[in-house]
Amino acid sequence: MKFIDTEEFQRLRDLKQLGVAHMVYPGAVHSRFEHSLGVYWLAGEAVQKLQAYQGLELEIDPFDIQTVKLAGLLHDVGHGPFSHTFEHAFLPQVLNGSKWSHEEMSLKMIDHIVDEHNIEIDSESLKKTKEMVVASSEYASSESMKEKRFLYDIVANGQNGIDVDKFDYIVRDSRACGLGCNFEFRRLLETMRVIDDEICYRAKEYLTIHKLFATRADLHRTVYMHAKVKAIELMVIDALLKANDHLKISSYIDQPAEYWKLDDSILKTIETAPDQELKESRDLILRIRRRDLYQFCNEFSVPKDRLEHFKDITPQDIICSQKNSSITLKEDDVSVSNVRINLTRGRNNPLESIKFFKDFESDEKFPIQDDRISHLLPACYEDRIVRVYSKKPELVEAVSEAFENFQLKTYRMKAQVHDTPEKKKRRR
Repeated sequence: MKFIDTEEFQRLRDLKQLGVAHMVYPGAVHSRFEHSLGVYWLAGEAVQKLQAYQGLELEIDPFDIQTVKLAGLLHDVGHGPFSHTFEHAFLPQVLNGSKWSHEEMSLKMIDHIVDEHNIEIDSESLKKTKEMVVASSEYASSESMKEKRFLYDIVANGQNGIDVDKFDYIVRDSRACGLGCNFEFRRLLETMRVIDDEICYRAKEYLTIHKLFATRADLHRTVYMHAKVKAIELMVIDALLKANDHLKISSYIDQPAEYWKLDDSILKTIETAPDQELKESRDLILRIRRRDLYQFCNEFSVPKDRLEHFKDITPQDIICSQKNSSITLKEDDVSVSNVRINLTRGRNNPLESIKFFKDFESDEKFPIQDDRISHLLPACYEDRIVRVYSKKPELVEAVSEAFENFQLKTYRMKAQVHDTPEKKKRRR
């Protein structure tokens, strides 16, 4: 409660969990505040289940339980506005490819909250909480994870991607967006056990785990990467980029004392400010309000044999593919969204990193190959989709033609499913 009742944590109420997805899925208005409470609760459930079944063997004590629960509570306290858009799309453009991450910012915010509010917490508990928050990122320290290694895989699992963070957001996001969810995380909580310091799962739950990753991928395809959601994201990014010089938005990431003031309300700040320097940004936000969005022209899925060496497509690639058009496109007329959808391990199968056991009398752990379970499981584990948008309705036809030419030049065929509809091309 000492952490929750601070302005820094309460800020999470003003960060929507799914960024701008609520502008397409009206129910998706839940915030990172309730998600964080959910992960806190699930982290407690997970570690207490292990304590109930293997507590003496694993030497799980109250210190471990509190540390894991705190990590669940605070794992997202460093998130920026509009979900991952701020981190992966806005900041790299203004900071020359910056590798800033919300996980690293979470560590700084946790220290700031402790210092600012004089929270009494012993240094070892604080240290382990922070290590658990970044356990799945490049900031994880393998040195400190040697003792009770399994505890670090409950909130943010860098080993195989099964963690209570996913349990919460998959069920919560599916419900908020009106989608069904046939993934049942309680089965995994009930049947997991630790063997050789690693959380393992009963072999019969193989398909339950596959559903976890498949449902996550489906959410990416249906909600997070929805063509209209991405159009709005692209407009928000452009609005923030145009406002950055005047409002110094990117400078907020330098200090936690300033960073906590930054949330989704930055759009309303721009929208209502009279400053002439913000006119271009204001106009873009007004277009979003009035549903005058960047026009989705078309998309294609990168052929499987080209995935390994695929490089992101840029607006420059599209405009350089123009042929015999009466309109000469400029780079600022086109926006490209390079979408990646996988099962958390890139082009690899995440289930290959998971260990299973036969039954509760067995102490042997082993991996399972897909073909031992079903021949209906995927043979490829990643999709790359290229979407192209026209920033002006009158340029849809020219952008669509350039996009088709790009495909012919690159793949010697049209990789898109069908031509851009004539109705969309004629829209003015």
